Amino acid sequence: MRIALGLLFTAIAVAQQPTFFVEGVIDAPVAEVWKVFSTSEGYKALGVALAEVDFRIGGTIRSRYSADGVLGDDETIENQIMAYEPMHMLAMRIQKPPKTFPFKEAWKQGWSVITLTDLGNGRTHIRAASVDFGTDEESQAMRRFFERGNQQTLDTLQKFFAARNGGTK
Repeated sequence: MRIALGLLFTAIAVAQQPTFFVEGVIDAPVAEVWKVFSTSEGYKALGVALAEVDFRIGGTIRSRYSADGVLGDDETIENQIMAYEPMHMLAMRIQKPPKTFPFKEAWKQGWSVITLTDLGNGRTHIRAASVDFGTDEESQAMRRFFERGNQQTLDTLQKFFAARNGGTK
């Protein structure tokens, strides 16, 4: 019984942590992976249909998952670039979610940090951390949404480079 309660409390504590991350290996050199986050055309490798990247501190990354609209409409996602270290780290936060985004308040407090590490041999380790989620119900629901979504985005990026490499790596 003690063990079961301990595991339950541990599971609850982990679910309420303000930070979570997904990570994996991309079969591409750091410079190529960096282009994904720092260029408009590259950003589409993350699975969005439309993208515009104004890569500078305070710049905006605008994207849409569906091509049936235009950048700047109500379904555009806008992220603000907070900081970066070229070829290594990008920190950003949601500046404006799409109108249909279900988490009307929770999005206002978090941010993301993407870290790239050169593994050599044309491979890159990527770690995407989502930071400062609240413990309220809406924040936890948004966390679950982003845990699934961030993993999907990582999978999409891995498939993009695998296809580009002809599946040879």
